[in-house]
Amino acid sequence: MAHINDPQLIRRLLTTPGRWAVVGLSNNPLRPAVGVALFLQQHLGHEIIPVSLKGDDVHGAKGYKTLAEVPGPIDVVDCFVNSTKVGAVVDQAIAVGAKAVWLQLGVIDEAAAQRAANAGLDVVMDTCPKIEAARLGL
Repeated sequence: MAHINDPQLIRRLLTTPGRWAVVGLSNNPLRPAVGVALFLQQHLGHEIIPVSLKGDDVHGAKGYKTLAEVPGPIDVVDCFVNSTKVGAVVDQAIAVGAKAVWLQLGVIDEAAAQRAANAGLDVVMDTCPKIEAARLGL
């Protein structure tokens, strides 16, 4: 069965202050993750944790190379990775005890979404926090 996003879950994730690990967030200004992370941080008041292959610090936040390196709890793992690679990120999110995974616009992996849901994580797929916040008037 195809995943269907829950509007109430989206509202809760966007409006409840939390720690968002943004996987795929680097200092490359051409990548959408840079603007979305800044929006999460400055407009919605979330703590962002950049996670990328280089472990870049972004927007004043210390970066890490893997989710496993991130100290403390993670509320949401925001996935800015290709659909073919997101399953591994979702599995890492499950392993570190994240509370939710958010697969960005165009990032779709039904099996990974189901694994996350089966593990008790909240799941949002194929949409963007900035788009959803605007739609909700946040």
